[in-house]
Amino acid sequence: MAGIPFVDAHIHFYDLRNPDLHYSWLQPDWSDPDFGDFDSLKTLRYDTQPYLAEVRFSNVSKVVHVEAAIGIDDPLKETEWLQEVADRTGYPTAIVAHCDLADPFVESQLERHASFAAVRGIRDVGQGDYLTNPAWRRGVGQLARFGMVLDLDCDWKRMGIARELAEQNAEVPIILDHAGFPTARTEDYRQQWQSGLRELAKAENAYCKISALGARDPRWTIDSLRPWVLCCIDAFGPKRCMFGSNWPIERLYSSYTPLVDAYAEIISEFSQAEQEALFHCTAEHLYRI
Repeated sequence: MAGIPFVDAHIHFYDLRNPDLHYSWLQPDWSDPDFGDFDSLKTLRYDTQPYLAEVRFSNVSKVVHVEAAIGIDDPLKETEWLQEVADRTGYPTAIVAHCDLADPFVESQLERHASFAAVRGIRDVGQGDYLTNPAWRRGVGQLARFGMVLDLDCDWKRMGIARELAEQNAEVPIILDHAGFPTARTEDYRQQWQSGLRELAKAENAYCKISALGARDPRWTIDSLRPWVLCCIDAFGPKRCMFGSNWPIERLYSSYTPLVDAYAEIISEFSQAEQEALFHCTAEHLYRI
C-alpha cells in the first residue's frame, strides 16, 4: 500500500452498558442462522480505543460508522452516543445512522439526525420487500434535502430494483453494502452475482462497498478473495468502489492488518490514482470527510 491512507468505510462500535442502547445481535441468546453466535465479540464496550489498538499497523486515517444498535427504540440515541465518542476521541469520522424511512414523519427523524455534525447518511434494513414499498421509497427521496447518502442492503436478485431506485433518486448517492452479500462461492453463483452488480452499476449514482467477504469465506486467502474483489471493481470502476473492514465482526474470520494487506495486494497492479480511489478518495468524497 506504500503509505496510502486507508479510510475504513464500514465499522461498528457498541456499548452494552448504556441503558439507552440495544443491540439485538449481541444479546446472550442471539445467533445467526448462517454463522452461529457472536459470543467472542460480546465485550461490554467496543469503541475508539480498542479499535485503534487493532488497526495501528494499517495506516487508518478516517472511519465510517454504520448503524449497529439494531432493535433500539429511538435511533437518535445511538447517534448521540457516537457523536459524543467522536467529539471526545476523533472517531468515528462519519456516521451512517438508522432511520425508519417508511415512517410518515421521516422528515422529522432525518432533521434530528442531521443536527449532529458527523452524520452523513442512513441505513435502514426495512421490513419485507422494502425496496418496492412506496412509503420507504418516499423516505429515500427525502435524503437529498439533508445531503445524506443511502447505505443499502441488497442481494443480487434485487439489484435491478435497486438500479431503478437509484435512477429515480439521482441526487442521492446509493452505496451497496458488503458487495451485495454474496452468499456462496461457486462459479455459477459468482456469475449471477456479477450480473447483478453490473445491472446496479448502470445507475451513475450507485457505488459499491467491498466488505464482509470473509463472512462467507472464513478460511479465505488472498487468492480466494481476489475474484470477488475484482468483480466489484470491474462492475463499478475504482472511482465508485471503496473498502471497508466490517470491524469488529470480521474479527471472527481474520485479524485486521492481514485483511487490509489482502486488499492492497489484490489491487497492487492498479495505478496509483486507482489505488487511492479505492483506499480513501471515494469514501472521502461520498461521506464528505
